[in-house]
Amino acid sequence: MKSGVLKRLLPFLTLFVLFISLSIASENFLTTTNLSAVVRQTAVINIMALGMTMVIIAGAIDLSVGSILAMGGLLGTMAMEKGAPIPAGVAVGIAAGMFWGFANGFLVTRLKINPFIVTLGTLGIVRGLTLIISNGLPVHQIPQGFSYLGEGTVAGVPFVLWILLLCAAGVHTVLEHTRLGRYAFAIGSNPDAAYYAGIPVAFHTTAVFAICGMLTGLAGMIEASRLMTGQPTAGTGYELQAIAAVVIGGGSLRGGEGTVVGTLIGAFIMGLLANGSDLLGISPYVQQAIIGAVIILAVTVDELRKRKGV
Repeated sequence: MKSGVLKRLLPFLTLFVLFISLSIASENFLTTTNLSAVVRQTAVINIMALGMTMVIIAGAIDLSVGSILAMGGLLGTMAMEKGAPIPAGVAVGIAAGMFWGFANGFLVTRLKINPFIVTLGTLGIVRGLTLIISNGLPVHQIPQGFSYLGEGTVAGVPFVLWILLLCAAGVHTVLEHTRLGRYAFAIGSNPDAAYYAGIPVAFHTTAVFAICGMLTGLAGMIEASRLMTGQPTAGTGYELQAIAAVVIGGGSLRGGEGTVVGTLIGAFIMGLLANGSDLLGISPYVQQAIIGAVIILAVTVDELRKRKGV
């Protein structure tokens, strides 16, 4: 019991210790400008990770989210370049993400292919199509007002933080108070038992993939807004960070476990690590190594806990 409580509290404690340590190590950390930058930089991964949380809870995984983010951002900005209003362009990006999320879920459930293999394949397919559509060139002719999505503020708070909180509240509600959420946990815990209990496993698995794709499309539009360009190479490696956020936050790659709050904390831990590394002059290559090591550590702790039956 004590180990279970410690597991739930560990992400909170890690974030707190990291925050205090960086406050002491760098005088520039606790400035409004820097903290706002952390929120904006972390929001994209956070929103992707919320969708990944649902997928991992359902016992699956999505390696294609980085590529989906790039296509969503590219198609949304291309729509605006051709004269579509900003809200319509954002809707195009979200719809593109939802389409590919649905495609992933369809292939996994209807063709009975392992999610790792399916999404590894769509990672390449979507990235290739994005580069073909764009000829490898970014989109620059974007309405200036589009920058508000990623860089604007409301009541002195970054606009993306409000979007993130809204998305987090929505995903939390789905997981804790809807049939889809209950079924996702059941499917992730034991898909065979869920099937024989009468749960439409294929439908709900496809649904969580589609929601993950939708949130990734939104993240793609936020990324494009921050850069003010539709970049076909955007999102490279983001799938690793999204998965890491879920795992660091207490989610289990075996399925059936995960929380919205844990995922948010996991993403902010990585955001602070990246920001602190920049402030302290640590190489970004070292940051990549740290993320990989943290994933292995988090999964190892989870496996040891399960073997002990905690």
